[in-house]
Amino acid sequence: MKNLIYSFAFVFLIAVFSCNNSPKNSGVNAPVKIKVQDNGVNIAYTDSGKSDTTLLFVHGWAINRSYWSNQVSYFSKKYRVVTIDLPGYGESGKNRATWTVKDFGRDVDSVISQLNLKNVVLIGHSMAGDIIVEAALHDTTHIIGLVGIDNFLGVGKPKSPQSKKGFDDFMVILKKNFKTTATDYFNQYLFYKTTNSSTRKRVLNDVMHTDSTIAIPSLESVVASEDDIVNKLKATKKKLYLINSDIHQTYIDGFKANGIPFELKEIHATGHFPMVEKPKEFNLLLADIIADIKKDK
Repeated sequence: MKNLIYSFAFVFLIAVFSCNNSPKNSGVNAPVKIKVQDNGVNIAYTDSGKSDTTLLFVHGWAINRSYWSNQVSYFSKKYRVVTIDLPGYGESGKNRATWTVKDFGRDVDSVISQLNLKNVVLIGHSMAGDIIVEAALHDTTHIIGLVGIDNFLGVGKPKSPQSKKGFDDFMVILKKNFKTTATDYFNQYLFYKTTNSSTRKRVLNDVMHTDSTIAIPSLESVVASEDDIVNKLKATKKKLYLINSDIHQTYIDGFKANGIPFELKEIHATGHFPMVEKPKEFNLLLADIIADIKKDK
């Protein structure tokens, strides 16, 4: 019965994002700074490289900014690169009561404003896809591009009553036993046979140390935000670029039917963390996207 619930929940969640931590410093990031704030909540970040174009990387559910270390090393040679821990995750503060997509979108906008970032390309993994879209709705001046990483797989695709019920049932189980349920879900659906053991251990360790009182409402909010994601994507008036693993099909008909400009690049045979699992291939794909965004700016 549990596997059936997980299966229905997977159908629902994979359409959203196929999704406390101790970031592992790679040596290429600038020292951790906790000066940026949004409504009094400290936001930990790294800031590397110099350029008139900024790449702002936003992590997914239950992880942290350290997952972008390969990208910091690669792209900071040419661009300004900023990575953040979303409030409630990693080394950022937890001193607020709500953990919604709107809250996180405002956090991203605060980072852009307080660090005076220019020509920002937002790159969001997993649930951060919805977050960067939210940020772009309110900052029409500084953001020049949106890139989703293994997310937006089911935009415009009708969700069945069974999948919705499966998600509701999954959330009941998750609230009762967060660690076991979350790790079971990652093991069953977010890793692939090519995902190496060190990546699996790293992710599961971060999931196990995530504060469930923050992670659960974060997840509920991002799923709820999908009800209006078509309108939000259209309202940004920006082309959406995607780098998605090819182990799950991206429903491109929804973009076409709703007139949402997009470009999909698939990375072969990875789990939900292509930036970690195949960093060289991932970086080349992202570099092409950034060049395209700058060309169309």
